[in-house]
Parts: sequence; C-alpha cells; structure tokens
Amino acid sequence: MYRDVLLYIGGKWVSASGGKSIPVTNPATEEIIGSCASAETADIDAAVAAAESGFAVWRNFSPQKRAKIMRRAAELLRERVEAIARAMTMEEGKVLAESRAETLVAADVIEWFAEEAPRTYGRVIPARAMEVYQLVIKEPVGIVAAFTPWNFPINQAVRKVAAALAAGCSVILKGPEEAPGSCAEMVRCFADADAPPGAVNLLFGVPARISEHLISHRLIRKISFTGSTAVGKHLASLAGLHMKRVTMELGGHAPAIVFEDADVDAATRILAANKFRNAGQVCVAPTRFLIHENVYEEFMERFLSFVANIRIGDGLVAGTTMGPLANERRIAAVEGFVSDAVEHGAHIAAGGQRIGNKGYFFQPTLLTDVPPDAKVMNEEPFGPIALVNRFTTFGEAVKEANRLNYGLASYAYTRSTKTATAIGRAIESGMVSINHHGLALPETPFGGVKDSGYGWEGGAEAIDAYLNTKFITQASG
Repeated sequence: MYRDVLLYIGGKWVSASGGKSIPVTNPATEEIIGSCASAETADIDAAVAAAESGFAVWRNFSPQKRAKIMRRAAELLRERVEAIARAMTMEEGKVLAESRAETLVAADVIEWFAEEAPRTYGRVIPARAMEVYQLVIKEPVGIVAAFTPWNFPINQAVRKVAAALAAGCSVILKGPEEAPGSCAEMVRCFADADAPPGAVNLLFGVPARISEHLISHRLIRKISFTGSTAVGKHLASLAGLHMKRVTMELGGHAPAIVFEDADVDAATRILAANKFRNAGQVCVAPTRFLIHENVYEEFMERFLSFVANIRIGDGLVAGTTMGPLANERRIAAVEGFVSDAVEHGAHIAAGGQRIGNKGYFFQPTLLTDVPPDAKVMNEEPFGPIALVNRFTTFGEAVKEANRLNYGLASYAYTRSTKTATAIGRAIESGMVSINHHGLALPETPFGGVKDSGYGWEGGAEAIDAYLNTKFITQASG
C-alpha cells in the first residue's frame, strides 16, 4: 500500500489550500501509485508562520531535551523501516535492500546530531582588563528552508533537518515530489516523537514557486539545497540578493583512479558496486574510471564480469540488484549521453540500451576510450554509465581528475603509501576516498568544492552552518 502524501504544517497533516495534487509514479511499472499535495502561496506562508512559532518554542528547549526528542524520532524510523523502505522502492525505484539501508542510516544521522546538540560550544577569550569578560556564544540562526532531491528522498533531507533541529532551528523542508512518501514518513517520525508544532514543516509543489518565495521571505535565515549545479547556482544567486546563509551540495563527476600497484580485485568490486548503486543516480558515484595501462585488461575483465551478474528488475522482487531509473527524463538523458559518446569515437563494451518498453530500465553501461570532448565526459551522467580510459603517468591521471569544474568526490586505489598521500593532496575535491568507499558517514564532513558547491552536511562542520556566533564583552559595573 502507498498512501497519498499531505503537507505537514504547524503540527498538522493538511491538503493543499488549492486542492491540487501531483501524481506519484512507480518507475518500475509506470503506474500511478498515489499523489502528493501541491502547495500554493498560502500554504507556503502558513508554513513560515508555523516555523516562526515553532522556532520560538524549539530554540528554548535545552539541548538535552531536543536530543531526547531526536533520539525518539530515530527509534521510530528504525521501528518503521520495512514499511518506509517499501514505499521508497515503489516511488523511487532503488532495490529494497538499498531503501532499507538508507532508512537505517538516516536513523544514525539523527542520533549523531542529537549527540551534537549539547556540544555547540562557545568560548571565553582572555580580556586585556581584569574587570572585563569576553564571551563567544552560539545561537540558532533561525528558520531554515531546506530543498532536497528525489534520488535519496530520506538521506538528503535528514541531514538538513537533523542538523538544524540539533542547533535549535526550525525547518521548512521542500521534499521531492517524485518520491514524497518516504520523506513524509521521516517527518512523521519527528511529529510522533513530540517535536513541537512548527519545529518541522513539510511542503511539496512547484519547486520554483516554493524556493523563490521562501528564499526571499524576510523570516527565512538559512538555505540548504541539494541538487544540480545549474539550479544550485540560481538559488545561491537569489539567496545572495537577500543576504541569506547557504549550504550547497551540488553535482559531481567523480574520478576513480586505479594505479599500477592497486589491488585490482578489490578496486573493481568496490567501484563497480558503487557505480551501479541506485542505478548510478548518486552524486558521489564513481564515473570517470582512470586505469593504469598495465592493469587495464585485468580491470576490464573483472568489471565486465561484475556487470554481467547484475540482475535488473523491480526493486521489490527478491534477487534484484539494480532497479529502474527514477523517471522517463533520465532514460532520454542516458540514451543521449551514450549516442553522443559513440559519435565521438567511444566504444560500448557493455550495455548501452533501454530494457523493454515498460518501466524505466536501462542496461548497466560500460564505455571505453571515451574522448574528453564527449558530452558524458563533461556533464554529470547521473545514470548507470561507467567511462573507462587508460593512463600512463601520475601527472596524466591528476590532470584528467582535475579537468572539470566539479569537485565533490574522488577515489583512488594503490598499495603505495607515498602514492596515496600524493593523490590525496593533488586531487581538487571535497572528499577523497582511498582504497575503500568511506564517504557519507554521519560523523564525517560531506560536501564539495568548485561547481560542486560549498558548505558541509556531515560531521561537526555541518551544525556550524545553522549557528550564529555572537561576541559579548562585559565590564563589571
């Protein structure tokens, strides 16, 4: 069963004031399985008013009380994991095991930020006069407007919501219209954990209408966005006009470098699994595979073997290891990338075509000898496409890794400590994972540089974005 999704404003689940809704489609069957309410301007204003009231209450809860409510929300998320995971798979397409893992990781994220709530430390600065005290304190920034995408409908949202709540902020979350149900169930966990009305609010609707209205609203103090670089730049420019603080987690095009001395078996197994997770619809997915010429053939043999054993189908069916793309737009985009690459001289080593004519299924695709001017080598493919090219020297690999304006995630495999240290320093990326896939843990920073955005959504750095620093200097009377 998939329940229709409502807005959550001021502690109540409500229909949109205009009565409009948006259909939700199962990407494995192309069947409409439900709908989500589509907010009008009146609903957006109601959410802001509720968040203002909620902030007045929530900010005055002790950090320990906020943490207790957050931990209860995490418990509820774990208790409801099976129902939530099924809803996520139905609306977004990823296999049930991935949906279950996403839900459980979200509970860990909430718990981690709950533990950080009492640790928003200030400091005392020694004064130059005996009668003076100099204090630095941290205060919640205010009402947060958070915008999240469909590819991880819970985990992209929960990082923003949990960090904001831990800091004492209230939140208006604009969830993903294509995958609203699981996101709404995450919010329901906070509601059922007795978060006060208005502390968390949830909207769906026309993205541009909601974002432009919230960003320009005088009561909104902080913007957090996850999505494409193009949309992120637009929203960041709007926020700049109104002097709003922003966190931007944008697109990626991650290089994955396999050096001559790497454990090729481990590199292939880990990289291939993470390339095709969620059908490649992952911002930190390895995409540009740069393989040393001396291990290229071995890598290709192992990679092709992995691809041949991927079982594609409905994510609810046992044994499926890769589900469909999330929508029809992704099918058209991936087909365009493949045809353009071939026109530029790339070779299709595996896949390259849509599967059937019902459901948005696409073959795991491996392109080799892809020239740098091919479209897919310059734009984020966001699909099950791996681009494999050879390299000879360290400098050659670094040059290609840093060629693009993206700088979110990058990967490298080597048995040499010297090479590992050198590549960690050389790559222009917010995150570098060497010899394993170690990104996106609750306690570690998550974010990019260059056109991949700025700010952090994990680790101790994340909560700072939701806090104002206030300096107080006081002389005794």
